[in-house]
Amino acid sequence: MNARVRRVIDAAKSEAKPLRKWWKRKGKYIFRIPVRLGDLERNLPFSDEFGFDRGGAIDRIYIEEFLDAKRGHIRGRVLEIGDDAYTRQFGGSRVTSADIFHVDETNPRATWVGDISDAPHVPSDTYDCIVLTQTLHLVWDVRAAIATLHRILRPGGRLILTSPGITQLDRGEWSKTWYWSFTDRSMRRLLGETFGEGAVEITNYGNVYSATTFLFGLGAPEIDRKLLVPHDERYPVIVAAVAQKAT
Repeated sequence: MNARVRRVIDAAKSEAKPLRKWWKRKGKYIFRIPVRLGDLERNLPFSDEFGFDRGGAIDRIYIEEFLDAKRGHIRGRVLEIGDDAYTRQFGGSRVTSADIFHVDETNPRATWVGDISDAPHVPSDTYDCIVLTQTLHLVWDVRAAIATLHRILRPGGRLILTSPGITQLDRGEWSKTWYWSFTDRSMRRLLGETFGEGAVEITNYGNVYSATTFLFGLGAPEIDRKLLVPHDERYPVIVAAVAQKAT
């Protein structure tokens, strides 16, 4: 080891003196690297609208990446919650019918209106695919909602789902019904109870960079997209799942 490298290591050890004794009992040292927080040294976000007012929300990058990867499942008769935008965007000509489930009866485009956790009016074994993005966290009775989704899928049909992990909470329309955030463990267990554990595929999207920038409300044009990967399960911004109903 040359003298210059040795001086750097010695300086780092000196910098870490408050922690040095604790780690030395384990036969190693920890080195504290100085951090310059810059624009992040603040206790308010840049946006409390998830970044939509700064060019688009970061979590939507992950959601659309997931839907693009699973676009082959979006086919036949499809049900989407809220509107049919993602059904049309990612299903294309594979979709023969695009239905909408909405909580608001004033929505003129809604095929079905109600609470997805209590929807006996939607017939069983109807849909080849259900697209459920950023919705499950707004439903109090999550298990009942999953039971409904399973019931109205045709045998072999798939639920394509995304839910928030690390996130701001909405201050507007959905503030009173934002109940949950999820991890891959909780989502796997919830879906596995109804669909069967072997019928569930979970994907985490996020890392410490995307979680931090998303919490601060930065917009999609403001971040370095190369830093959105690799994904780290300790920092899930989006928890995504595909669950298939048994044939």
